[in-house]
Amino acid sequence: MTLVTRLLAAVLLVLVFGTGEELDRSLRGRAMPFVRDEVYDFVAWEVDALWGKLTQDLLGVQPYLDPETGETVFKNYLTTLAQVQSLDAQIDQIYADPAITDPASASAPLVERRDDLRAQLEADQPLAEAILEDQVSAVLAEEGFGLWGQVLPPVSMHMTALPTLLIVSPRDRIEMAVQIELNPIPVERRAQIESDIDAALDVSSIIEPLGGLSLYPSMIVETSSLAQAVEITAHEWSHLYLMAGPLGLEYAAAPETRIINETVATYFGRAIALRVLPRYYPGQPLPVYPSYLNPVETVPDEVTGFDYYATMNETRVHVDALLADGKVDEAEAYMEAQRQVFVAHGYAIRKLNQAYFAFHGGYQGGPGAGGTDPIGPAVEELLALSPDLHTWLDTMRDITTRGELLAALDEARAAAGITVSPTPTPTALPAAAPH
Repeated sequence: MTLVTRLLAAVLLVLVFGTGEELDRSLRGRAMPFVRDEVYDFVAWEVDALWGKLTQDLLGVQPYLDPETGETVFKNYLTTLAQVQSLDAQIDQIYADPAITDPASASAPLVERRDDLRAQLEADQPLAEAILEDQVSAVLAEEGFGLWGQVLPPVSMHMTALPTLLIVSPRDRIEMAVQIELNPIPVERRAQIESDIDAALDVSSIIEPLGGLSLYPSMIVETSSLAQAVEITAHEWSHLYLMAGPLGLEYAAAPETRIINETVATYFGRAIALRVLPRYYPGQPLPVYPSYLNPVETVPDEVTGFDYYATMNETRVHVDALLADGKVDEAEAYMEAQRQVFVAHGYAIRKLNQAYFAFHGGYQGGPGAGGTDPIGPAVEELLALSPDLHTWLDTMRDITTRGELLAALDEARAAAGITVSPTPTPTALPAAAPH
């Protein structure tokens, strides 16, 4: 793909998605002074990413690699990335240890090794990304997304340090009232910003890391997990594909549209990962995803019996009930108590509040933060009833509301000879998170 093509695609995304401003501009405007110096510079990132892609297009050897060599190159890249991340963690531990009086000297050998490996990563990254793009593209073409031998839009991704996302919700309900992309900032800085915003605006806020963003090329988190790299690449590609229909074009028009869009992308990314891995990486363990249709796969911890997904779902349902009754303080106390339960069982949830559920409830890939919202179960069942991924995704890109989604599910059930009572459309449910 040429640089001109990439630039046109990037411009189209900006025109469609706009500047990302929320409908509640007054609240956004009041929150902005707390983070103005941390707002992420997407223009600078886009220029750098496009230059890297152009270099690979002009000079890359990826088209000449056989599948076995490509598999080895990409796995080696992920192994090096895992080593870099391990060294970063060790360096962080040294700086956090009060017994070490000179952390710079103590960590110097690790820093030198990390920097050498990071330089190797930067040299290998364009080729590694091109290999993964080609593998995902081949599977997409097999699934019917190719046109005259070309997947549209072409798969393009770039592993990078992603922005963090500030989410602001009112305290008396769960709603993504504000979202602002920020620089990658350390946890202590995130906690201070949240505290300042909550105190000044009487809201619930949280700053969370992102796994991907569907710019062009798509921003993909640096991950040493093969399955996650494939899944997020396909997830972000599906957002671009959905832009050909109402579900993509109206992404920011209503909270429920966002939730449907993100949930569809979640299931699509998983489906492609489960096709790419056995084809290109035979012997690689396949991920087991949570499910509404097969809850038996949501296995509690075999040692403690703790079920993360069931407990998170129970927490969300109870919080919704408390907030509906106007018991805001009680809901917040309950969320903090539940957070401590999760932490005690090994889940390092830093903050559990209304903003947390507004963000995580937008990705309904199984029981959890979505609570009783029917979107996740309906999307998963429609996928199961569809003849193939292409048919399902084309069906989904015309659906923008819960009512349309549940009607489509009723039609699919009827066509399959399944008789169930129609599911009523809820009237008050959470806002979604961004991709």
